Amino acid sequence: MKNLRTYEIIDYLKQKKYCSVEELTSHFHVSNATMYRDIADLAARNIIKKVHGGIALQERGTEAKIQSSPFQERIDWNRHKKELIAEKALSRIVENDILFLDSSTTVYYLAKRLETSSFSNLTIITNSVTIIQNFHNFPSHYVRIGLGGSFDIQMNCFLGQATLRELEYLEVSKAFVSSYGIADDKITTNHEYHAGLLMKVLERSPQNYLLADKSKFDRTGLFKICSVKVFNEILTDS
Repeated sequence: MKNLRTYEIIDYLKQKKYCSVEELTSHFHVSNATMYRDIADLAARNIIKKVHGGIALQERGTEAKIQSSPFQERIDWNRHKKELIAEKALSRIVENDILFLDSSTTVYYLAKRLETSSFSNLTIITNSVTIIQNFHNFPSHYVRIGLGGSFDIQMNCFLGQATLRELEYLEVSKAFVSSYGIADDKITTNHEYHAGLLMKVLERSPQNYLLADKSKFDRTGLFKICSVKVFNEILTDS
């Protein structure tokens, strides 16, 4: 994919099924020319199809096309900003914390910093496949817990009822999460099951931190996660 927005267009279409070009330009705050370039790129990859008045996801082969898009591209997007936010987040962690880390690429950079941290006692809980795959890189004395469930290819994590049931048995002292958008006192995402998991995590955790670069501000996803007031701090690059 050429840029992060093309991933977001796919996510948006998975929820809406069909969108007009006007709706997409308004939602993503870009010009018609920019949106038509993104549409042309997705159509050339056979991920979307043009229909009367707008676009829709291809009915066949879409998942394979999406799966072939490397998750690494999203990790590298705005890398410097994410690393800066991760440093701020690391300073909020103390000995004996029980951390929940979500599946966002911003929180991934916090996980990378924790791999080389020197806490004597720390517990990490996550539903992120990428972080779980790197559990072997963390200090051996850290407690590392991976939540299972249904694998979501776009979020690269486990979600659903099984994930929520596993969470019920665990205590969390601090949650570090990200979102699609921050606007009008609302934190939002484009994934319904993702919203459900984060709502449950934030309810259980006494201290919550939102990690978001400035591109997340003044835009809104389909599903509300919570109010801004739920967070102790919003950590950003600005």
